[in-house]
Amino acid sequence: MPEEEFRPVYHPAGYDGGLRIALQDLRTGRWISMRNLLAETPTWALWTQRTQVLATAGAGSNVVDAWRAEEPQSVAALVMGARVGVERAVRAHREGHPRTRELWREAWQSCQLSAHHSPADPVPWVCLLALAQLDKEQRQEEHRVPPPGPLLFPGPWGLLAEADRRDPYNREAYHRMLQFVYARRAGGSLAEAVNFVQWVSSGAPRESALQVLPLYVHVERYREERGYEKALDLHWATEDATRDAQKALHGWFDHADLTTSSLLDLNHLAHALWGALRFSDAARVFEALGPYFTPLPWAYRTPDPGDRAAAEEMFLRARVRSLAGARGPRPGVNG
Repeated sequence: MPEEEFRPVYHPAGYDGGLRIALQDLRTGRWISMRNLLAETPTWALWTQRTQVLATAGAGSNVVDAWRAEEPQSVAALVMGARVGVERAVRAHREGHPRTRELWREAWQSCQLSAHHSPADPVPWVCLLALAQLDKEQRQEEHRVPPPGPLLFPGPWGLLAEADRRDPYNREAYHRMLQFVYARRAGGSLAEAVNFVQWVSSGAPRESALQVLPLYVHVERYREERGYEKALDLHWATEDATRDAQKALHGWFDHADLTTSSLLDLNHLAHALWGALRFSDAARVFEALGPYFTPLPWAYRTPDPGDRAAAEEMFLRARVRSLAGARGPRPGVNG
């Protein structure tokens, strides 16, 4: 496709064709494709990713409830029930819905049930980590366990350990823990987030997607500082931002199976490398993304983070600049 005709596509399934079909069927009230897809999912990492995407799409309908009613002995349906319950509780909390506490309790019970019936599965524990961010005061004992290292914070470390035991360095588990840091009312801060992601990335295997985790904290700092309003934006060209982008590129991207990688991770990496003026490296990531983009982090480069069209335009600008930079300057054209 000629560059002038290129238009980015937002689709949560990305290159996962099976997930795309399951999502299409789920949105029309059918669950058979979802059941079959989950039955053939080969790894816990992909299982975690697929169940998360399916739950996000299914939380607003009764499709998963219908599946559970039709196949009450299905462990996959039970796990998806917990997934959907957690998604509904988190959304209710975000919107200040009066039923939040009730939905939270129901979701917690569903997580416990699915953990009992699927003991090797990390997802019920990932779900409990997602619910932990609703406990901002850390009233529950399991949400204020002493940390495993210095400069860290009391939190749901036991839940993270359970997920880690079943799927070491599970991507979503650690992202949920980062969300918990931001939600903590008793001192949650960017400094704690920085300490956490550095602790994680220093211990994660080179090929782990958690090598990208520090880039999410850079985006949060940029958002809080309203970096897009600054005439001279040097945030992404600083030594630590550039170092973290390069570490994610060589530690994760160079070894990853990009067909099953998180689109969010790829977009965060492309964004960080472009911001660091590493256009040739950024071009590699944009080429791996193909047509797919996610509104974040690009939306934080715009005055209105809710404006998807503006985020898409920012993505396009970064992509064009990076691809041009990778090809080298043309005569008579300034960078």
